[in-house]
Amino acid sequence: MNNRFIISWKTLQRTWSDWRRSDALPGIAPDLPEKDEEMVIQVLSECVAARHGAVTARQHAASIGELYLTLNSSGRRRFLEILADADQFGVDQEQVRRVSRLLAANEDEEEFRQNILKLREALVSPRQQLLQQFNALPQGVKFLIDMRAELLEFLPDSPTLKRLDYDLQQLLATWFDVGFLQVRQIDWQSPAALLEKLMEYEAVHVISSWSDLRHRLEWDRQCYAFFHPALPEEPLIFIEVALVKGLAPSIQVLLEEHRDDIHPEEADTAIFYSISNAQAGLKGISFGPFLIKKVVDSLSHTLPNLKIFSTLSPIPGFRRWLEQLLADDTSAQDKESFSTVLEEAAQALGVEANLASVIDHPDWRENPQVCGLLKEPLLTLCARYLHQRRAKDNAPLDPVARFHLGNGARIEQLNWLGDVSAKGMRESCGLMVNYLYALNDIKHNIEVYSQEKHIAAAPRIRKLLSEHETKLGPLSGLRRWGSRKGR
Repeated sequence: MNNRFIISWKTLQRTWSDWRRSDALPGIAPDLPEKDEEMVIQVLSECVAARHGAVTARQHAASIGELYLTLNSSGRRRFLEILADADQFGVDQEQVRRVSRLLAANEDEEEFRQNILKLREALVSPRQQLLQQFNALPQGVKFLIDMRAELLEFLPDSPTLKRLDYDLQQLLATWFDVGFLQVRQIDWQSPAALLEKLMEYEAVHVISSWSDLRHRLEWDRQCYAFFHPALPEEPLIFIEVALVKGLAPSIQVLLEEHRDDIHPEEADTAIFYSISNAQAGLKGISFGPFLIKKVVDSLSHTLPNLKIFSTLSPIPGFRRWLEQLLADDTSAQDKESFSTVLEEAAQALGVEANLASVIDHPDWRENPQVCGLLKEPLLTLCARYLHQRRAKDNAPLDPVARFHLGNGARIEQLNWLGDVSAKGMRESCGLMVNYLYALNDIKHNIEVYSQEKHIAAAPRIRKLLSEHETKLGPLSGLRRWGSRKGR
């Protein structure tokens, strides 16, 4: 279990000490064995069925929260499965049908309005009623966020939890509407506790030390975060920005501690190089587009010299897709052609002729012959992956691409050896991409992407694709790559 959840649980137990019911909860074993399930169902049912004032409702919610905190991982999973039970705590389907029939038969306008209200009430499940009570409890919202984070870990092995996850996500999405969120800049003078959370939550490029963190908060580096009034000290999502000249092609160069700083007023480009969700339990609730817009608006106002707003983004699904391509018998041409390139690269390195042996070799990127063999085919295949290869809903396969392209950006530039870290090699064979937010094109790009899943791409990307799709064709182009031995 994630350590920050353990700390959160202990904090919540202290916070709720004044709200616990005076009558003790029944003794329930930490792993919630079958013999104790009926007691849990009884406690939950009593809380839902009772009609209390605000104080008593908080006490009941705190008691249920305390019960959850006493359980171990398997016990919590079973607790959530009980709460997800449609028969016990789901919508009363018969009541919904009955009110729906009355609604359909209503001719009187006032009765129609009354039955609409009854239908809305019937559609709120007992489970939702119970969860809503935590909103009135100190740190209750944080409790639900962390509980959903645990639920998401259990979900692959317990699909019955989908019902509960849906209710939690809808409830949290209502509470965390972007209209309630506040943008704050984080700098070196921010509280130490907040800086520690920034280091802990960074999910794209690990912050290795306090020195590394301070470097990322220098005057040509900025960080912004979204906060909610219910969680004033807990960032929901944050974005790290570098002020530079021109598009940044390498994350290692961008984060180099000994680089020469530039004055922000000399920069012409803002590079968004890390966007990290700080609360796993808010997965699926999108804040990123709004944060980017807020940051762009702020930077445009304070630094009018900035003309370019771009990301330097990872391509987390590229290598996995490439491995599937090579293993897929239905992709015989691409498989055969790129295998030729890999064989020559492997021969130059003295390793087995497969993608893992070549890309995971520690010295391949220092070998000019191997780089000469791999550069063009990998860049072209990556362009195809981002621009042409689609999921079932016709959206891009890559999750980061879906995020930025759906927010109005365009694929601007692919960067060879843009991330030479172990993670960069493991996820994208070392490639990175710049997504450009051209202010005059964002609205149009959002519309055509939303309606047609049209992907905006810079001329250099379209040229990279067309050179091999139209002039040479996929097979001959890849075979040409394999003929570069000795370059």
